Amino acid sequence: MRRTGHVLSVFSTKGGVGKTVLATNLAASLHHHFHCKVALLELAPVHMDAKLMLGSCGVHWVDAQPSPESLPSLLSGLCGSFEHVLVDAGSALSALSLAAFEHSHLILMVLTPDLPAIRHATHVLQQFESAQFPLRMIKVMLNRAESRGSFRSAEVRATLPVEILAEIPSDGRTVSLSINQGLPFVLAEPKARITALVKACARSIAQDSGIFVEHVTIDRSRLPLSSAAAWPGSESRAAPPPPAAVADPMLALKQTLHTQLVQELDLKRLDRQVMDDPVKVQELKRKIERVILDLMAKEQGFLVEAEARARLVKELMDEVMGLGPLEDLVASPEISDILVNGPGAIYVERHGKLFLTDKTFRSDEQVLTVIERIIAPLGRRIDESNPMVDARLPDGSRVNAIIPPLSICGPTLSIRKFSRERYTMEDLIRFGTLTPPMASFLRACVTARKNLIVSGGTGSGKTTLLNVLSASIPDDERIITIEDAAELQLRQRHWVPLEARPPNIEGRGQVTIHHLFRNVLRMRPDRIIIGECRGDETLDMLQAMNTGHDGSLTTLHANSPQDVIARLDSLVLMSNVDLPVRAVREQIASAIALIVHTARLSDGSRKITCITEITGLDAQAGVTFQDLFVFRQLGVGPGGEVRGAFVPTGASPSFREELKARGIALEDAQDPVTSSM
Repeated sequence: MRRTGHVLSVFSTKGGVGKTVLATNLAASLHHHFHCKVALLELAPVHMDAKLMLGSCGVHWVDAQPSPESLPSLLSGLCGSFEHVLVDAGSALSALSLAAFEHSHLILMVLTPDLPAIRHATHVLQQFESAQFPLRMIKVMLNRAESRGSFRSAEVRATLPVEILAEIPSDGRTVSLSINQGLPFVLAEPKARITALVKACARSIAQDSGIFVEHVTIDRSRLPLSSAAAWPGSESRAAPPPPAAVADPMLALKQTLHTQLVQELDLKRLDRQVMDDPVKVQELKRKIERVILDLMAKEQGFLVEAEARARLVKELMDEVMGLGPLEDLVASPEISDILVNGPGAIYVERHGKLFLTDKTFRSDEQVLTVIERIIAPLGRRIDESNPMVDARLPDGSRVNAIIPPLSICGPTLSIRKFSRERYTMEDLIRFGTLTPPMASFLRACVTARKNLIVSGGTGSGKTTLLNVLSASIPDDERIITIEDAAELQLRQRHWVPLEARPPNIEGRGQVTIHHLFRNVLRMRPDRIIIGECRGDETLDMLQAMNTGHDGSLTTLHANSPQDVIARLDSLVLMSNVDLPVRAVREQIASAIALIVHTARLSDGSRKITCITEITGLDAQAGVTFQDLFVFRQLGVGPGGEVRGAFVPTGASPSFREELKARGIALEDAQDPVTSSM
């Protein structure tokens, strides 16, 4: 049996609607007709008539002027002594009224059936929803309900998404007589119709415990993270930082609500047309948030802590519409990679370094649900017969998933985030990726239509550098890009981006980079940029570079500029073309002018470690090279940062005269230093 009282906040959306009169008469009726112990606390300036009337009828008047900080303890103390504590919360939203609402079990909104009042009420209800209050804890008392020229109650019900608890008629005579007698009208005029209707409202409060929304509290110190609920016009109150590793007290609550939410709404198959329409998505989010809060209030109670309430709603929303615990990671601009090693381990790469996060999935099934949510709109599937899949998020981020039995630790997900920033050469210089002389030289080579390969390991910044290099292509040239997953962001107007297509669920309809490249040659390109060479398209690219398509750019996975040649050999020979290695290397030596090698160093920084020219083909040694710029590591600082210097070797590029003929002057170089393979 409940041992503490209920808090009822009575407020109005504007002044002059009879809020204080109804609050005092409701309190008097609860005490006199239903024998409840009642206290009334007025947050607005003291209304002397109300104070005198209540004092004469046995309702306890709380003579206090609390602050937002002291109000919760005051209400808690009153609930220990009274069955019902009515709070006259005034007619203006403030930090004080918000504190009252957060500790209420029922909120009574008094309004009159006229257009200004209804408009105010609609706006205030939206603010309640923004602050994540369940609408089931808000009831309307419609005062002066039968006034001439006003809206009918049915029209008010159709407009406002909350229940009308009482419809009080206009009776100025009865109210005036009661004030003159110094008694509430429920006592002064017991036979009046207005008295009967207020008494009926009091009966609902006194006898129907289901009208109240009980409270749920969470120990803030045990929350793994906090987020403040945003109440318009109020200051957020941040929770103190919690311990690093504690049990999540909201986990069971969230699981229960998630199960009920899935039963309430069919969220497993969201219509793709809805998800592609931002307006419909926002409407759906508002609907889901309202359902979450109402389910919480109905089944569990009102979560008093604003931070915990905001977090609960956000995490449930992320689960039913987004990527669950990955949503915040995907949104963070500092994170470049997200790696899920089963449900219990989520790693991220930040500034080139890997970190284990405190986020987890509940189970393998939740990870699978997120994977399916990513790939389903793309017409892909993942199951035991097809346990690996490549996909892409709507923002362009690349996704790879692999599930048991191939993955022993559970469903595994890797997300390479799509960079929303368009970096420039000046940005890379500021990051320490290269020096101004190196940048000037690379710009000159791209402008002079030299064929370049950007090489490096995974995550070394190849695609970012390719994006930056492409900015030096003149704007009057026709550029066609080909990628497995579209990541390039060119600034030129005459740009045609093409993207390969994986097979559909039936294993049909695949279009590879090789197929696209063959078609591109018929599209009259001035420049061809391939996101990455990794298959049959390699030979096509070399042949195109040797037959008039100068200025082409691509990337390649390799450990060094010398390894680029071996990698190209392998890719060409794997394409089932019967060519001797010598012929392949002749193609390479004549097609490619420069190799720009990138690396991610031990401190997470990304640098261009070599700019190497392919100088020709030696009869015995094979393809010959000369380094033009190199990065020499000199040591490691106390914080683990790599120390080194970019050093020009003094070698002069063999195409120096060609650049000079184009009006691009280079500084004098020393004798070239040549290495061979």
